[in-house]
Amino acid sequence: MPTVLFNPPRAALRRAALVAAASAALYAGHASAVTLEQAYQAALQNDPAYRMNFYENEAGKENRILGRSLLLPNISASYSANKNRADLITHFTDGPDSLIYPQYTSRSSAIQVRQPLINLDAVARYRQGKVQTEQSAAQFAANSNEVVLRVVGAYLDALYASDQLALTLVQRDMYREQQSVNNRLFEKGEGTRTDMLETQARLDLAEAQVLEAQDTVTAQRNTLEGIIGMDSGTLDTLGTNFRFAPLTPATFDEWKALALANNHDLQAATLAVENARLEVQKDKAGHAPRLDLVASYSKDNAASLNTYNQDTVNRAIGIQLNIPLYAGGGISAQARQAAAGYERARADLDGRTSKVLVELRKAHSLVVSSVARVDALVKAVDSGKLLMTATQQSIKGGVRINLDLLNAQQQLYTSQRDLAQARYSYLLGLLRLRAAAGTLSGSDVTEIAAYFR
Repeated sequence: MPTVLFNPPRAALRRAALVAAASAALYAGHASAVTLEQAYQAALQNDPAYRMNFYENEAGKENRILGRSLLLPNISASYSANKNRADLITHFTDGPDSLIYPQYTSRSSAIQVRQPLINLDAVARYRQGKVQTEQSAAQFAANSNEVVLRVVGAYLDALYASDQLALTLVQRDMYREQQSVNNRLFEKGEGTRTDMLETQARLDLAEAQVLEAQDTVTAQRNTLEGIIGMDSGTLDTLGTNFRFAPLTPATFDEWKALALANNHDLQAATLAVENARLEVQKDKAGHAPRLDLVASYSKDNAASLNTYNQDTVNRAIGIQLNIPLYAGGGISAQARQAAAGYERARADLDGRTSKVLVELRKAHSLVVSSVARVDALVKAVDSGKLLMTATQQSIKGGVRINLDLLNAQQQLYTSQRDLAQARYSYLLGLLRLRAAAGTLSGSDVTEIAAYFR
C-alpha cells in the first residue's frame, strides 16, 4: 500500500541551513567578510603572477631609454697614477755609457666625447626600444585583464562550491528525516523494508556527495586565497534581485570590430611583428659603415720613461669611420635568422587573432544564451517547488509514493544547482567578452560586485 510520508519539516530545513552556515564559518575561520572588490584589490597587491607581470612591465619601460642612449653622446673619463723606478742607460759612440736611475710618479688623465653621426644599427635599436616599451605595456594590460578574470572566476567558483555544499546538506537532511519516518512506519507495520533500503541507499550517496562538496569548497577557497594572498573569510552571495545588464554593443560584428582594434593580446602581437621587422634591419645594419664624431682632452705628467720630465696636454677633435669588411658570414646568418623570426611573429599574430575571435564568439554566445537559460532555470526551480508541494499533498491522499517525492526533491536540487551555475557563468562570460574586446577594466569588477550582497 502507498506509504504516507512526512511533510518536509521546516525544522529540517532550518537545521540544514545552520549546518551550511557552520560549515562556511569553519572554512572562513575568524576572518571578516571579503567582498569581490576587496578580493580584486588584494590580488593587485598579493597575486604573484600579477606582481611578476608588473615588474616585467617596469623593466620593459627602460627599453625606450636603452635604445635612445645609443644615439646620444657617450662621455668617458680616465685617470691613472703610478710610482715608477727605472734604469736608464744612454749609449754614446765616442765615450762611456751613461747610467741613471730615475724615480718619478707618472699621471695620466683624459676625457673623451663620442657622438654617433651615422649608425644604422643604433637607429634600429632605438626604434626597437620604443616598440618594445609599447609591447610591454600592451602585454601588461592583457595580464591585468587576466587578473580580473582569475579573481572573479575563483570567487565565483568558491561561491558555487558553497552552493553545492549547502544543497547537498539540505538533500542529506531530507533523506535522514525520510529514514526516520520510514523506520517509524515500519515499526507500526505500515512501511516496507524496500522503502527503508531505498532511502538508506540515497542517504549513503548523499553523505558521499557532502564529503565531496566539502573537499571542493576547501580546494576552491585555497585557490582564491592563493590569488588574493589572504584568508577568503565570508564571501558575498548573489542578491535576490538578479537582473541582466543590457549587452552593449549588441551584435557580434560590433564586438569583433572592438576586439580587432583594442584587444591587448593582439596589440602586443602586432608590436612583436614590428619588433621582429626592426630586428631584421638591425642585423642588416651590421654591413653598414659607422661614423662617429670624437673629441678628447688629455693631460699627461711623466707619462713614459722617455717623457718622465715632461708635462703634456693634448686636445683633439675629428671623425672616426669603421667599415666592416668580413665577419665570417655571421652578420648574414643573423639577418636570415631575424627574417625567420619575423615570419614566425606574423604567424603568431594570425594564430592569436583566430584564438581571440574564437574566445570572443564563445563569450558572446554564452552571454546571449545565458539570459534565456537563467530564465528557464528560474521557472524550473519554481516548478520544482510547486511539484514538491503537490507531491506531498498527493502522498497524503494516497496517490503518490515515497519514490515520487524523492525524485521531486532531486529535480529541485538539480535545478537550483544549475541556476546558480548559469548566473555565475553569465557574469564571468560578460567579463570574458569585454576582455576579448579589449574594454575590460577595474571598473567592471565594481559593476559585477553590485550583483552581490
